[in-house]
Amino acid sequence: MFSVTVRDHMMIAHSLRGDVFGPAQRLHGATYVVDATFRRAALDADGIVIDIGIATEALHDVLGELNYRNLDDAPEFAGINSSTEVLARIVADRLAERVRHVALDGLVVTLRESHVAWASYERVL
Repeated sequence: MFSVTVRDHMMIAHSLRGDVFGPAQRLHGATYVVDATFRRAALDADGIVIDIGIATEALHDVLGELNYRNLDDAPEFAGINSSTEVLARIVADRLAERVRHVALDGLVVTLRESHVAWASYERVL
């Protein structure tokens, strides 16, 4: 399996519901470093997985929809916790839609909260 990874970042505000989250139940900010890994079993006719420029632009556009937002006020997060895992899935789903014209086999999105904690979501395309 071949892969290409591009990286960007986003800053959000949110709060999480549930005692398990302790102080994160209060409104707080998070800055995520976001990696998107595009996968395919065979390279295309140009010898690539995906054009890095297209991948970079698609990731930037998806993150731009979330960047500098209080997710508690966003309708798409009504009734759900905007946990790192949930955000990874939402970014992956939106990114998959933006690159649907590319014949990919899979996509992995990883949100890094810090140098010691991150979460990923992997989907087949």
